[in-house]
Amino acid sequence: MTTPNMILLYVNDTAASAAFYGHLLGHPAASLSPNFAALPLDNGLTLGLWGRAQANPATTAAANGANGEIVFMVENKDRIDALYADWQQRGLQIEQALTVLDFGPTFVALDPDGHRLRVCLQDE
Repeated sequence: MTTPNMILLYVNDTAASAAFYGHLLGHPAASLSPNFAALPLDNGLTLGLWGRAQANPATTAAANGANGEIVFMVENKDRIDALYADWQQRGLQIEQALTVLDFGPTFVALDPDGHRLRVCLQDE
């Protein structure tokens, strides 16, 4: 079976998105060109950021950028609370305030292009 190894987001400004994710994730892009950036993640995945205007085949923006979510599953509620406070302090737009849903405590922030960034508990 082939295992996915990249999450690809279409972005309006590659450099701005690379800076945003580099700061959020704690390490800069490993490669950066005017239309593409790659940020290797600690778990072996790569976050790819492709300039929407140059994507081939062409893509269209979803309403509020929300075709899906990047999910950060963490070990406990204290970590969720800490990330919520940190991301607010960094100025991330909070789309869904810290709440409890069927799967537990969670919140959603947005990146500069409106992609959803959800934080919740790890699956058990």
